[in-house]
Amino acid sequence: MRRHGRAALTAAILTAALAALVACGTPAGTDGDLFDDWRAMAAAQQFAPKAGECHVIPEATSYLSSYSPVDCAKTHLVETFHVGTFTGALAARTTPPTVESAAMRAVFTDCDTRAKEFVGGDWRTARLSVQVAPTSPNGWTGGSRWYRCDIFELDEVDGANGDSDRAIHRAGTLRNAVGSRSPLTYGCMNEDEWGRLRPVACTTGHQYEFVGVWTAPNRSYTDAVRDEDAVHPACRTLVARYAKVPVDAKLRYRTGTSYRFPSQELWARGDRGVRCYFWSGGAAVKRSIAGGGTKALPVN
Repeated sequence: MRRHGRAALTAAILTAALAALVACGTPAGTDGDLFDDWRAMAAAQQFAPKAGECHVIPEATSYLSSYSPVDCAKTHLVETFHVGTFTGALAARTTPPTVESAAMRAVFTDCDTRAKEFVGGDWRTARLSVQVAPTSPNGWTGGSRWYRCDIFELDEVDGANGDSDRAIHRAGTLRNAVGSRSPLTYGCMNEDEWGRLRPVACTTGHQYEFVGVWTAPNRSYTDAVRDEDAVHPACRTLVARYAKVPVDAKLRYRTGTSYRFPSQELWARGDRGVRCYFWSGGAAVKRSIAGGGTKALPVN
């Protein structure tokens, strides 16, 4: 009897608990089915950099692990002025194109054009360089198809073999750096003992003056740098336009020329811009030849 009484009491408690649950009902906005009331999860967002960011790491491939943008007013190495998207056959690749491959040249051309808009003129007329930084292989596998267009300042010395395409630290944006005729723009120069060009005031005795950029034909870097017979006449024409003298048979007796190719790495990325300079032939000049006509460049 004693054991039977305990069982009856337990049954009564369970019955009361069930009755209480029924009385409470289901919460508002639910149907009692716990498996269909979860909110849908947001779609996964792919990492992507932003234009207007600056970076202390100058790498030409963008890894999330090293992504740490800084305010462009602070010291940095490169500035991202545009973020584009791979399309077509490039986007369909299983791996991102390498920065020095032929496949990247069209993308470099896009960055080149946008860089001119960003700085207010041809960036090659100043101590500047441009690079394309595609997403990392892991990011590509995850679905990212973006590329960064970066611009950076070069050392004030310009190597004879185009070996100065290395970013140096700076503070401040490069927006309109060419349009505002900043100190970065090339002008009058002298050559030091290592064959590097250093800027000087045009009223100071000098032998060189930057006159413009010639676009070289699309060929191998080795063949291009060896073909002086093509480069010097092209640069002489730029000197003539800069100084406003006739492009005729006498031109070679009015001016000497010098030039600087982009580095081999930049050439491989697609840059074909050759910087051309007036060369006095050794005599010091104490004025700019810009617009000086035949008085500034007499026949010698």
